[in-house]
This record gives sequence, C-alpha cells and structure tokens, in this order.
Amino acid sequence: MMKWRLKTKEGREFYARRKSTVEPFFGIIKHMMGFRQFLFRGLEKINGEWNLVQCAYNLKRMHVLAGE
Repeated sequence: MMKWRLKTKEGREFYARRKSTVEPFFGIIKHMMGFRQFLFRGLEKINGEWNLVQCAYNLKRMHVLAGE
C-alpha cells in the first residue's frame, strides 16, 4: 500500500510533510534520549512518565537554543 501511495504526487507530498511535523520529535526521544518503552503500568502512571520525558526533551531543547 505504501508503494502505491508513493507513486502518486499527492502521496509523495503527504509523506514529505511528515518530516516537518511530529516525527522528528519522536525520533529524538527514541534515538537520542533512549526512551523506547514505558516502565510503569496504568494510564495515570504512563501519563506521569510521559510528562517527565516531555520535560526532559524541552529542557534539552532550551539548553541547545540558549547556547546559540
């Protein structure tokens, strides 16, 4: 199905827009920060863990931007 989408002009444009949306954010969290799975169970605990990951990402980003 993906091959078919990439053969159309609309499909290529849609796929190209993915780079500028949220995918880089998740890639950085997974690859650079090493966060690949949740350690806790239950929605409330997962929400808390995800908030910590977001805070860590934002602090890291602010540190990089402050150094420029």
